[in-house]
Amino acid sequence: MVAPKMSSYTPVLQKFYHEQVVPSLVKSRGYKNKHQVPRLLKISLNTGIDAEADKNQIADVLRDMGVLAGQKPVLAKARKAVANFKLKEGQTVGCYVTLRSASMWEFLYRLLAVALPTIRDFRGVSPKLDGQGNYNLGIEDFTIFPEITVENVKKTMGLDITFVTSAETDEEGRELLRLLGMPFRRTEPAAPKPQSHAA
Repeated sequence: MVAPKMSSYTPVLQKFYHEQVVPSLVKSRGYKNKHQVPRLLKISLNTGIDAEADKNQIADVLRDMGVLAGQKPVLAKARKAVANFKLKEGQTVGCYVTLRSASMWEFLYRLLAVALPTIRDFRGVSPKLDGQGNYNLGIEDFTIFPEITVENVKKTMGLDITFVTSAETDEEGRELLRLLGMPFRRTEPAAPKPQSHAA
């Protein structure tokens, strides 16, 4: 029996995007061709590392980020020294990884279907985008991801997740992410101001 080629595999959420999200966006936005339909371009994961962190702590962060992303993260170094923060030039200050294609879709699926629902008293995420159709999400504790073995975590790590889309406006980007399953908090419409009637 011949094993299927990995290139023929389509992640569940990517398939959902093409079969459900694209038609919904075309219907609601009236796009004339498929190239106008907003799409998810990449997801960037980023976390900071304390200036006092030793080699073992840095190795732990790299390991956990690698497990989360499914690929090797890159260390971020300080470009210049900052005395107030006891920071030396070239010192490790964080690590990041950029996800595209299948790994991007797989991570998003795990985030939406598994990780976010495990947050206690979760009421959704902020619906505010960055003004250019992209979305930033901050996670306080990365152990919400089931891939992370809590026993191995010596220090809790936060995670910044950036969703880069091809949307030209925040409204388009928000609708794209909402249709993909991003649990945005509902914003209550402002109550209308009572009209004052001049005597």
